[in-house]
This record gives sequence, C-alpha cells and structure tokens, in this order.
Amino acid sequence: MFSARDLKLDKERKNLRFVKPELSQEEKRQIALRRASELKSRISDYLEVKDSIPCGLELTKQFQKNKERILGLLGGTEEDWQNWKWQMANRITSVEMLARILPLTPEEQAQIKEVGQHYRWAISPYYASIMQRDNPADGVRLQAVPSYLELVPGGGKEDPMAEEFTSPAPCITRRYPDRLIINVTNVCGMYCRHCQRRRNIGETDQHKSLEDLKRALDYVRQNPEIRDVLVTGGDALLLSDEVLDWLLTELDNIPHVEIKRLGTRTLVTMPQRITPELCEILAKHPPIYINTQFNHPQEVTEEAAQACDRLIRAGVVLGNQAVLLKNVNNNPHVMKKLNQALLRIRVRPYYIFHAKSVKGTEHFITSVQEGIEIMEGLRGFTSGLAIPTYIINAPNGLGKTPMLPEYLISSGKDKIYIRTWEKKVLEYPNFVNAKKA
Repeated sequence: MFSARDLKLDKERKNLRFVKPELSQEEKRQIALRRASELKSRISDYLEVKDSIPCGLELTKQFQKNKERILGLLGGTEEDWQNWKWQMANRITSVEMLARILPLTPEEQAQIKEVGQHYRWAISPYYASIMQRDNPADGVRLQAVPSYLELVPGGGKEDPMAEEFTSPAPCITRRYPDRLIINVTNVCGMYCRHCQRRRNIGETDQHKSLEDLKRALDYVRQNPEIRDVLVTGGDALLLSDEVLDWLLTELDNIPHVEIKRLGTRTLVTMPQRITPELCEILAKHPPIYINTQFNHPQEVTEEAAQACDRLIRAGVVLGNQAVLLKNVNNNPHVMKKLNQALLRIRVRPYYIFHAKSVKGTEHFITSVQEGIEIMEGLRGFTSGLAIPTYIINAPNGLGKTPMLPEYLISSGKDKIYIRTWEKKVLEYPNFVNAKKA
C-alpha cells in the first residue's frame, strides 16, 4: 500500500517535475522501482502466451523430420532439397501428393480439387515442410492449402487496385509521382491463397517477354522524375540470374534511377533460391532493397535466416511487408512475435498491409479496427524497430494510406493534449506562438 508521500512522489514523477531538492537518491530509486514493476505488468499477458506461439527458429528439429519425410515421398536427396530448381520442379500441385504430406479427409480432398478448377495452386516442398501436419488451423497451412471459402460468393474484385488502368506502358504500374513497378513474371515458388494478383497466375508459368521489358525500360528512361523502380511479379527472384543481371544493369545505366527494389517471397517459400551466384549478381548493383513477406513467426526458420544473411552480406537491405490475415496473424501477440523474430534475422518490419478485397480471398479480410488494435499492441510494448506502418491500399490505385491510432487528442495555440501508448492523456506545450530570438 502506497503512503501519502509515495503518492505525492509518484504524481511528481508523472508530471515530470523532478526538481525538488528534498528527494533523496533512495526516494528516486523507489519511484524507479515502482515504475519498472508497472512496466513489467504491461507485458504479462504476452509473456504468458509467447512460448505457445510457434516460431520457426525454435522448430528446426520438427522441420527436419518433415523434410526427410517429404524427400522420401518425392524421391529426392539433400542435394536436391538445396537446389531451388528442384524445389520449383517438384512443387506440390496434386491433391494426391498433398494428401500424402498432410492428413486430409476425403471431403477436404474433394474441396481442394474443386477450388483447383477455379484457382491455381502450388506449394514448394520447403514450404510444405514448415507446416504443422496435424493442425488444420495452422497459420502457415492456411496460406498455402486451397480452401472451399475461396469459392464463397462475395464482393471481391479481380483487380481491386485497378492496375490495368495504372499501366502507361507494358509491365508498368504507376501510382506515385517518383516511382513505379515493373511486373516481370507471373511465376512464384508458391501461389499464396491471399494473393492480390491471382488473376495473373493463369495455368502456366510465364515471364514477360524481352520486348515488353525493353518497352518498360524505355518508359523509365523517358520519365526523369522516376528515381525508384520496384521489380516484382509474381516473384522477381524467379527470373533467371542472367535476365535479372541484365535488367538491373539497364536500370543502373539510367542516370535518374537512384534505387532498385525487388519484391520476392522466396525468402519465405523457397529460401534455396538465394544462391551464392545470385548474391554475386545483386552485389554488383547497389543500392538494392528487397521487401519480402513473412506473415507468421513460424515462417522465420533457420533456412530463411541463412538466406537473409547471404543477401545482407551482398549489400542488400531487407524489409518485410506482412499482410494482415484473419486466423493467421490478426492477433497482437502473434504480430509482435513475428516482428521480433524478423529483427533477429535482420529483416526490418516495414508495412502491415490490410488485405485487399480480391475475389476468392475475402475470408482472410479482418476489420480495420483489428489492425489498429494490433498497432496499439506494438507501440510502446516492443522496440520501435519492430513496429511497421499499418497501410490500406486505397481502391483503384490511389495509393497507400496509413492507418494510425489517435495519439493527438486535441490541439490549441499554446498546448496540445496527447495520449501515450499506455493511454495516459498529457498536456504538452505547443510553441506555434513562440517569440523569435
């Protein structure tokens, strides 16, 4: 129980008025100890559950067993497993093989076959190995295995971003004044069930033609305000080494292009793609930024960490763009553990995207309020480095719009009122009328 003097000292601390000379060092220490205890209590709920949230870095032995089993089913070797081209050639695309990897009921098998009549699916052997075999609600499995929910009618669109109306040249998507996208392929190591560009997947893997890529580069050359080019798809790193090297060289030779970005999920779905040869190529073309998409801490594995390390040593800067997905990561504790795990492998959490209303993916969409609550559960509760920006992509290609909790309560000429991460409302000086010296 606090004494009257304790309460007085605590009030003084909260008001930031540590100016009274009668406070002894011991009294100040007691205030600090009470505050430390208070802060510890703020994360007690996370500490109670964090060990129950699966993280790939802690599941290496389990994943190794899964890998050995899948290699046996596919007739592969350890050398094969480390070869990304083998991973691509052996993507799981049949219900029969998937049912040998995961325990699927006859009803589930029938549903997957039906979904496959409408939407293509493929899962890399590696990604299959990091699933929880006996948990149908596994957040990794939900991103990879087709669900009957994809066929439930809804209000989703094929192209909610109106990319067809923001493409002034072949392969180009332009939504901003100084940057644009070059879409180079429809190929992915895995076709995620929440994909925003599932309309482009088709039934065959196909890179964009050299002619179209040259026309896209001509557009960049003709528009000197473009300083930032994002190469994506599909997955940018599923171009061959030779084509990727050529494309990056062409961009290097355009004087006004300052940075290149690559969009890839191979770090998550097929880290074997990050070969020494690829890293040698990327090291030739600085500055390069790679944004990937880890959505669950279970995806942060030792293999992914090693791939990230190779890229970092090649001078690549890594960021993560998670997608907020219902039943996958729409939980403050799961998102916190994900972002903390990413920092451990030197990937900076950059964005959390609100899931787009794409046809066949609406079962993944959460409320915006859930996203804001997740941001509330990050700010102040973990490192600032572990706090991305929560983004809604405005419909029809109108750009990224940040969604933020309300921290500015009100403002006036001389003062404002702010709300802290602990929901404490404080007065703060506003020096808009400060006299000039």
